[in-house]
Amino acid sequence: MACSDPEVDLDTIPLIALNMSVRKKLGLYLNPRNPVASDWMAVAEEMGFTYLEIQNYEASRSPTKAVLEGWQARSTDATVGKLLSILTQVERKDIVEDLRPLIDEDVRKYCENQKKKAEPPVQVPEVDSCVPRTPERFGITLEDDPEGAPELFDAFICYCQSDFEFVHEMIRELEQTEYKLKLCVFDRDVLPGSCVWTITSELIEKRCKRMVVVISDEYLDSDACDFQTKFALSPCPGARNKRLIPVVYKSMTKPFPSILRFLTICDYTRPCTQAWFWVRLAKALSLP
Repeated sequence: MACSDPEVDLDTIPLIALNMSVRKKLGLYLNPRNPVASDWMAVAEEMGFTYLEIQNYEASRSPTKAVLEGWQARSTDATVGKLLSILTQVERKDIVEDLRPLIDEDVRKYCENQKKKAEPPVQVPEVDSCVPRTPERFGITLEDDPEGAPELFDAFICYCQSDFEFVHEMIRELEQTEYKLKLCVFDRDVLPGSCVWTITSELIEKRCKRMVVVISDEYLDSDACDFQTKFALSPCPGARNKRLIPVVYKSMTKPFPSILRFLTICDYTRPCTQAWFWVRLAKALSLP
């Protein structure tokens, strides 16, 4: 049935019609393991995922989101109607009832967009609005909602590739513990395809409250790290109020960067203060 009809056949509406906010809410219902009600695993089984696939999805930050994306990518049966049917089959009618107004609104917007695409353009493609646009700054991270607010973070992590193992430890200690902080790790959170410098400045200036700088000998040779640090210390209105937190996690043979000498260092190399390291860092990143 066509989208313009009063009664839309949800089995004809692809899952892509559901925006990020609805998917996040589905995760809030289904991600927690529930001994009483069906969770994301039961939904994944109904979608046809194997036991091994489900075990791999369990390591995701949001298993529900990962399952929906996987189902959408591999199945022509991945429709809004089929999803609602699966939720009903696993006896999660509570989710259907709570989210149905939001789902219907997403479907309505999707149908309107499809109808506009089918209509002939009112002007030639070469003529554009005079309103300035910066498309690179929208939809730049994994959790960005193109129709909603941009994804925000507690801290931008400035690091070089050789220090990535320590960044992994930082993720475990700050995101996956009671601190529940949200870190912006470029290789994990940023979508590929746009200008690195544009994205970096947008994230530091407008998306992240703090910036953690992982200092090492390799950091001193990194052009990307040099740009990120200098931008965060620049007089740019959105960047100059950032609190930079230098972190040293291994011994260095080169001099400490002079541009950061005036800042208090969080030192992981001192055994006597190592026990307080993550607590101090988490507290600094949690400040308003």
